[in-house]
Amino acid sequence: MVRRMFSRSVLAIDAARVADQIAQSIRDEVLGDLRRRGVVVGVSGGIDSSVVAALCARAVGPDHVLALSMPERDSSDDALRLARLLVDHLGTQHLVEPITDVLAAFGCYDRQVEAIRTVFPEFAIGDRFKVVLPSLLDGDRLNIPVLAIADTDGNEQRARLPLDAYLQMVAATNFKQRARKSVEYYHADRLHYAVAGTPNLLEDDQGFFVKQGDGVADLKPIAHLFKTQVFALAEYLGVPDEIRARPPTTDTYPFAQTQEEFFFAVPYAEMDLCMWAFDHGVAPAEAAAELGLTSDQVSRIFRDIEAKRRVSRYHHHVPVVPGDPTEA
Repeated sequence: MVRRMFSRSVLAIDAARVADQIAQSIRDEVLGDLRRRGVVVGVSGGIDSSVVAALCARAVGPDHVLALSMPERDSSDDALRLARLLVDHLGTQHLVEPITDVLAAFGCYDRQVEAIRTVFPEFAIGDRFKVVLPSLLDGDRLNIPVLAIADTDGNEQRARLPLDAYLQMVAATNFKQRARKSVEYYHADRLHYAVAGTPNLLEDDQGFFVKQGDGVADLKPIAHLFKTQVFALAEYLGVPDEIRARPPTTDTYPFAQTQEEFFFAVPYAEMDLCMWAFDHGVAPAEAAAELGLTSDQVSRIFRDIEAKRRVSRYHHHVPVVPGDPTEA
């Protein structure tokens, strides 16, 4: 088989054809295999959930799509506003289900603060915080997360997070995705709908989701699409310009951060192309020449892709069922 020449065009798609294919797949799965009456989609004002909601509306009709906004106290002000902009454009049903009280009852916020104060004892309620990773483009890095905090005057501090504090921070924060998924399935059960997941290929492949949280769904319409391709679909589907112009964010911590800063450590456009190159046997030097990077930078990205895939096996793992006990 002849390998395709590597260039930025390798991720180009016929958006009209792909949208039709995905809509038909949603229709077949929801109305056929799953025998549900519609689809629940959690919408955040981001590009991925917006495209999934638009595809579901195209597939089963906007009257059979429930868009759920589930803000909590650390959500950005833009998230709910942009979600409303989307549903007004699509004409879907929309419900707002705040989850702050649920998370407080779980101890989500208190457990986060407890972890933070092992590093910054002076951290005060109301200060902002986030967890970041150094860029892969700046040099070989240790996969040691950094905690950034900022007080109400904007004074910022950064320090490495010890493993125990990092794991507690992640565990506490994961309550958010798991609480949201519970709300989605409540409404899915109530309406006899299916739940659509919103991860793209990068997120699904690299494990950028919470097990039994946003990783759970009855269907994942864009989990085969690179982020670049999701943006192409968004333009074709008429997703509002303001949503398409918004940089991809985690919307997880009160201190604003991008997905690049939190997990991928490389801008999504370059990450898309590097993953395609890695999976198609493109040498680091060839990929680097096309992307305007160095061969060393691309090699580091390739190694990080491999490492994240190893870690993500746990996220994708399904329960093991022993064999028939009556058989020898």
